[in-house]
Amino acid sequence: MLRPEPLDIVIILLVAMLIFGVNHLPETARSIGKAIREFKNALTEKG
Repeated sequence: MLRPEPLDIVIILLVAMLIFGVNHLPETARSIGKAIREFKNALTEKG
């Protein structure tokens, strides 16, 4: 399985900060988390 190393995570965070801006990162992270939770709930309801 894919295991990101610490350097990979740092690079991803830096790119995200450049794309979304530092002020919008918490809002973006919340939206992504909510979407993942809703997706998991939909999978468990169907299955």
